[in-house]
Amino acid sequence: MARNIFGRDLVPCSTDPMTGFFRTGVCDTCADDLGMHTVCARMTEDFLQFSFENGNDLITPRPEYSFPGLKSGDFWCVCLNRWIEALEADVAPPLKLEATHASVLEFVDMDILNEHASS
Repeated sequence: MARNIFGRDLVPCSTDPMTGFFRTGVCDTCADDLGMHTVCARMTEDFLQFSFENGNDLITPRPEYSFPGLKSGDFWCVCLNRWIEALEADVAPPLKLEATHASVLEFVDMDILNEHASS
């Protein structure tokens, strides 16, 4: 079982919409996951717009990929690098820490993650 940043079992991020690299609702990863979809984040308008402006449209539904399009308030496994870019741009979305993969700690300090915990 994959672990979260607290060293416990990784809990689901979202099953509605279904998220994760494996589309299991969990922000698990593997060597094939080049984007490292390991950060469980609650979408905000600012982050969705930031992602769109930086080449990743998470808003528009893509039925051919079973992707419903995201709206503010949805939880989604986002790419680690995109979340870090959003952090640097001051638009990082809040995190569901229990659903964020332990590997994120190799790149982001626990204090920063805690500062961005979803309420």
